[in-house]
Amino acid sequence: MYVPVNPVIISPENNISYGPEARNPEEGMMEYKVKSGSPEKQRSACLVLAVFKDQLLSPAASCVDMATGHTISSLLKRGDITGECATFLMLPQVSGIPAKRVLLVACGKKAEFDTKKLLKVTAGAIRNLRHNNITEASLFLPEIPIDNIDIGKRIEQIIIQATHSNYKSDSLKTDIQENKLPLQKITLFIPERSDLTAARQALQNGQAIAAGVNMARQLGDLPGNICTPSYLAGQAAEIAEDFGMKIKVLNEKAMEKLSMGALLSVSRGSRQEARLIVLEHRGGSSKEAPVVLVGKGLTFDAGGISLKPSSAMDEMKYDMCGGASVLGTMRAIAEMNLPLNVIAIVPSSENLPDGDANKPGDIVTSMSGQTIEILNTDAEGRLILCDALTYA
Repeated sequence: MYVPVNPVIISPENNISYGPEARNPEEGMMEYKVKSGSPEKQRSACLVLAVFKDQLLSPAASCVDMATGHTISSLLKRGDITGECATFLMLPQVSGIPAKRVLLVACGKKAEFDTKKLLKVTAGAIRNLRHNNITEASLFLPEIPIDNIDIGKRIEQIIIQATHSNYKSDSLKTDIQENKLPLQKITLFIPERSDLTAARQALQNGQAIAAGVNMARQLGDLPGNICTPSYLAGQAAEIAEDFGMKIKVLNEKAMEKLSMGALLSVSRGSRQEARLIVLEHRGGSSKEAPVVLVGKGLTFDAGGISLKPSSAMDEMKYDMCGGASVLGTMRAIAEMNLPLNVIAIVPSSENLPDGDANKPGDIVTSMSGQTIEILNTDAEGRLILCDALTYA
């Protein structure tokens, strides 16, 4: 049963953190475009072309091969690139075309090429482009057919994987310019102009999903002194403002009124107040029941009184990745404006040792009215999630 509560919306001044300011989670995203055109005519910093085992060339590679006096087929015959999947060869200044470089991407046997291999060669191509400090490239990988996967879905997968491979967790380093990603722009080429409308829609969807994943990764990589429960709530508020979603953020007083004793017991050892974040996307019918996503948002988990070993404890900043994934998903859903009703609930707190923290043997009462004996304070995830699930 839903109990109405006056929500507390977190504003920037409510965000308590004590570290350097983090950059926008969207920084590092590449610019993507989709076009149809002849590869041998493109004035690009680098053409990315597929080749296969048995000295087979993709259509785009064949066009460039003809324009360059059979440079590519000669290299294949000579064994400079074997065709083994996810092997690469960078060719600088190939005569006969205006492109400055050509990156040959070996894709294995043509008949065995599938989505898994598409992701593998995309990741490798992006790494090669970055290694060579290339800022812009033209990819002709979407033209490679995959059984039961249309060109739109191939474009989506390439964008998601390319963004994933171009990600770099350096947002808090002192010299940002020194650590700036070199690869800024990718143009995806398709063979048929008649597919451009579908390809552009796929481009938008791929970018939306990639941005959501990027956001989740950025939030996960932030240290606990920056990504606090109130910071996470502030990020959710920004998503709501950017995409017109409804948001409620409950503070501890609001949670007390709802008798969320399990969730609140976890935050007692922290100076950071807990937050319950609720984001709503209403894209479906008013009669349609919503899908509810619940993600654990422990922004740092030291284990409480049942203290974790010090080795690798720094990685417990990742205990909020469930919540980050839910927020990233909501961002993608909203940007794609999916015709669904989706509600995200993220219970967020820290789990630290303190004089007021949970002790082994303590008994608390959850929102559902059930009592819970806490034998190990490092089992805090189920405590914050059970109240969130009852609220859902």
